Amino acid sequence: MLHFNNSTPLTLGVELELMIVNRRDYNLTRGSDDLLLLIDRQQHGYDIKPEITQGMIEIGTAIHQGSDAMLQELQRIRALLVSSAQKLNLGLAGGGSHPFQHWSEQQIYPKERYQLVSELYGYLAKQFTVYGQHIHIGCPDGDSAIRLSHYLARYIPHFIALSASSPFYQGMDTLFQTSRLTSVNAFPLSGCMPCVENWAQFNDYFQHMAELGIVASMKDFYWDIRPKPEYGTVEIRICDTPLDIVTPTLLAAYAQMLAHRCLSEEWHDIQAAHYHTYNYNRFQACRFGFDGVLVDGAARQQTGLQEDLLGTLNALQPQARALNCEKELSLLRERTLKRQSDSQWLRAIHHRSGSLSEVVRRQSEHWMYGSAA
Repeated sequence: MLHFNNSTPLTLGVELELMIVNRRDYNLTRGSDDLLLLIDRQQHGYDIKPEITQGMIEIGTAIHQGSDAMLQELQRIRALLVSSAQKLNLGLAGGGSHPFQHWSEQQIYPKERYQLVSELYGYLAKQFTVYGQHIHIGCPDGDSAIRLSHYLARYIPHFIALSASSPFYQGMDTLFQTSRLTSVNAFPLSGCMPCVENWAQFNDYFQHMAELGIVASMKDFYWDIRPKPEYGTVEIRICDTPLDIVTPTLLAAYAQMLAHRCLSEEWHDIQAAHYHTYNYNRFQACRFGFDGVLVDGAARQQTGLQEDLLGTLNALQPQARALNCEKELSLLRERTLKRQSDSQWLRAIHHRSGSLSEVVRRQSEHWMYGSAA
């Protein structure tokens, strides 16, 4: 049976997957081993580790009460990474996908789990060289985690639009605001969690899947949102890695405000019918971002994604006050009003320069040095 390790409600943590690029043409490079070796020669105590292919590295924060302390930690981690990368003449970058790398050139990192994923999924494992942000929210118990997972599903298009940073893939403009999720969708256990109502039902589902030989652990589920019982959290996995280190903290604050409302109001409106429009709304956010259209199946009406997001942000004022994140709420509202996205910024650079190498150079400078000029 899966045991849910209860944690302090509404605490936060984030994980960010980052690109490792060369400083010549800014293509991906197999730099994770050298970078980790140099970093680990220093005493730092941060969570920095490899990812499935060697042009990737993942960082994770500690547990935080709010986004201010999280941002300070991310700034310290960035300083350590940048110092080490410079010594190796490597670049680091945010973004949900590298604009022109080719999946066939990527190498699986020599770690047992990644080798098993490669053997099982074949070329999909190398195509999984995409970069996301994961947000963890502390939950008091397993039943709360199930409720929160279902509650947050309604707001998944918001997180997609706010984090979209992968307009280019394999050398082409995809016309999507985020192309990264297409790679995730290819896995058979992607999508959304089944409509279980509590932790006991979830355990029954997990045991059944394990007995069938389909899964061995929670890591085998590539859902957009999933409980993380060993951490005592709900994990949102839908976001592209943003181009800077401030946006991840704003996304975490948004998740925290939504979780506060869900848990304080003891929301329990779990219905399979709520998922009838899930994939359509998710697609709208991936394709059109803030210009997407969301369908409310229960109300039988359509609403613009930007309008829906603004309405949600306005309704979260009490939660923002309670959590002391009114500044974050204001910044999220400002970005939404301006339809400000990383994908828009990347496309603007490409329009001016005509070069995807220049796009990656600029996004690397943006993440490493905070320069968006």
